[in-house]
Amino acid sequence: MSTKVDFKKTLERYRARAGRFDRIELPDTSYLMVDGAGDPNTVPAFTAAIETLYPVAYTLKFHSKNAYGRDYVVPSLEGLWWAADMTAFTTSRDKAQWQWTLMLMVPEWLTADDVDAAMSAARRRAEKTSRPLPLIDRLRADELQEGTCLQTLHIGSFDDEAGVLADLHETVIPAAGMQPGGRHHEIYLSDFRRTAPERRRTILRQPVR
Repeated sequence: MSTKVDFKKTLERYRARAGRFDRIELPDTSYLMVDGAGDPNTVPAFTAAIETLYPVAYTLKFHSKNAYGRDYVVPSLEGLWWAADMTAFTTSRDKAQWQWTLMLMVPEWLTADDVDAAMSAARRRAEKTSRPLPLIDRLRADELQEGTCLQTLHIGSFDDEAGVLADLHETVIPAAGMQPGGRHHEIYLSDFRRTAPERRRTILRQPVR
């Protein structure tokens, strides 16, 4: 029987330390993705995106186990975040301006055909069980190219991230002679639906150039 892979234990990208920004080089990586906009606390699409991503991700996991004999723990939920004015994150916290993409990583040994098969199977199961995948028509598989990144571990509520992000963009990145090179990226090591805000563990990542 094959060993179940836990990417949080095997991949450097899922490891970070609080109180410091580490430089990391990331390969191009495939994800299941759903785009959206607005305050994640209030817009229905945010929850609907999660309710769509996970059934497909678990279908893909079982497909991997059955087709390749390779089992794994479904990776942590991730998100890309941006706005026309980045002070919406660092100063004003105007969440109505936020744009986002929620994502779940696709293991590198799985192909586009595997993902298509999993999406079709998840859709059929949802139709049979009358448990719809609310944003299945907006779900896509795509490759994320980030390259050089700086990342840190944040412990606490999401609203407490503002000071960390301000320090990163206003001090750390300029001091390194770099510029932001992509969208702000968060990896949710804790299930924020079940974890108290002060105990949430989130990797904050910024691609740079």
